[in-house]
Amino acid sequence: MAAIDTPEGARRLARTIASDISLYNEDKIARAVKNDDVFVALEPEIREGLQLYESRVDPDLRARSNFFYRAIVDVVLRSKGSIPSKMW
Repeated sequence: MAAIDTPEGARRLARTIASDISLYNEDKIARAVKNDDVFVALEPEIREGLQLYESRVDPDLRARSNFFYRAIVDVVLRSKGSIPSKMW
């Protein structure tokens, strides 16, 4: 399988991975938002997702972009804005 070498493809993959993290970890994410420790609580899931992302996206494109972590914030965190937290 060829590496993803377009920004659109890399964004799409990052958002898909972030959506899966969100879908399969709703309760864990809600607790982490309340406790203001999202990146600590989700570290295993984020690490696994990042490994998948890095295995599929061209290294040069990865070096020039921040699509993966932007997708984590946009997809996983933004949808939890109604949960009371010190983060907001």
